[in-house]
Amino acid sequence: MSDFPGWHGTTIVAVRRGGQVVVAGDGQVSLGQTVIKGTARKVRRLSPGGAPVVAGFAGSTADAFTLLERLEAKLEASPGQLQRASVELAKDWRTDKYLQKLEAMLIVTDGRDLFVITGAGDVLEPEHDVAAIGSGGNYALAAARGLMQTDMSAEDIARRAMAIAADICVYTNGNLTVESISA
Repeated sequence: MSDFPGWHGTTIVAVRRGGQVVVAGDGQVSLGQTVIKGTARKVRRLSPGGAPVVAGFAGSTADAFTLLERLEAKLEASPGQLQRASVELAKDWRTDKYLQKLEAMLIVTDGRDLFVITGAGDVLEPEHDVAAIGSGGNYALAAARGLMQTDMSAEDIARRAMAIAADICVYTNGNLTVESISA
């Protein structure tokens, strides 16, 4: 077992409301107790084959980029079919010996569908139109679910949930990247 401290960081939250999905992520990357970077961009807009998809990632950055590249390839093979591409990625991730070692999670949306993809082979469609992953994911999830009872917009809920997570989780900061996509 290594004494090298683990990389920590990232809170990603996605909120679906009123025909729009907003994905927000913080910018902090930490190594042990040290903040390495505060402005990382962990929410990205992909356009494989012209069909836009928004993806947020938590975990190892290099691993997440590998997964995003694989997702783009799956989307190019199945244009406009996010669910199919996500399931195919999860299958590969679960069965490929190289991919099994990757330590990351993804939230992906095309504005209609919203999924959390894990290395355990899961493609989860969240209940209550809210999903969250990462170090502060549970804080952001709880905050967003509570805020869904208000008349706030999807973006306002995502931003407020991230602010709450940043106040609680030391591995989350308030430097946000926010992307929205409509159905």
